[in-house]
Amino acid sequence: MDKVQNVDDVFNPGLAAALIKLDPEDGEQMCDYLRTQALLIREKQRETRKTWGFKLLQASVRDQKKLLVENGKLKKDIEQLRTELQDKQRRRTAKALLSPAPPPPPSSSAHTSPVPSPAGETPAPPPSSRDHRERRGMRRRGERKGRPTCDSLFLGAEPRVDVSRLDLRVGRILSVRRHPVAEVMTVQQVEVGEVAPRTVVSKPVGETPLEEGGLVVLLCNVKARKVRGVVSQARLLCCSAPGDCREPLAPPPGSSPGDRITVLNYPGEPDRVLQARDRIWELLQPDLQVDSRGVANYNGHGFEVRGKGLCRAPSLTNAVIG
Repeated sequence: MDKVQNVDDVFNPGLAAALIKLDPEDGEQMCDYLRTQALLIREKQRETRKTWGFKLLQASVRDQKKLLVENGKLKKDIEQLRTELQDKQRRRTAKALLSPAPPPPPSSSAHTSPVPSPAGETPAPPPSSRDHRERRGMRRRGERKGRPTCDSLFLGAEPRVDVSRLDLRVGRILSVRRHPVAEVMTVQQVEVGEVAPRTVVSKPVGETPLEEGGLVVLLCNVKARKVRGVVSQARLLCCSAPGDCREPLAPPPGSSPGDRITVLNYPGEPDRVLQARDRIWELLQPDLQVDSRGVANYNGHGFEVRGKGLCRAPSLTNAVIG
């Protein structure tokens, strides 16, 4: 009964009656043939739909599994990146906390209080208010340039800009000769406690000539550079005063080659090499001076070799170190 209803749905009874009427002998056979073909076509359509539906279902399941696997990999990558970022932030925060804060500038009383002069010497005139203003302005400019921003601190930049970043050492002069090209310069071989001595190119130091065996103060972490064809591996620190007076700084008696020179209240290890782009030497030089007692100092704190004494200028006072 269901089969007859299905055939009637596929093959219109009115069409069958018209065929029998046109051909009474063969019309019934023609209608049976057409009904059979219609049923076969319908069955084929059903099978095709079932097959395509199964294939679509399989494809959707495969795609879903593939997406789940990719999502799992992405989650693992995100967790790994998050862990690395947190570790970097903790290291930078710890580095910022461990870096010493710059000491407060000396009070005005330290500038105004008179310092007793040695017997027989005429005390130097006190600096004028204009000099004070210029020095304060240079110091502020240096602090503005050297003060790190939040971005530079987050990126791991060095926050401190003070004298502890300079690698100052005692050196002993082994030999002195004229520069082969520049007559106004000399070339020294200086022992600084390393395997081999360093070559230093410098200008003449006025009335105090450099002598073999003499002790000097060297800045050792400057980048090596050629000076008129000769590579200079350090900087000889001298002090100068108005009137073209210039002489090298002298370490305290009893110093040995390689002794490090430090400044009180400025702990820390020096940079391996001072980078030119950071301009550390240019920022610190305005505060490197020789006071009225002839002591080399930074912001009022003297250069010292621990346990041996202070670095001094041989004869100059109130001079600039360069």
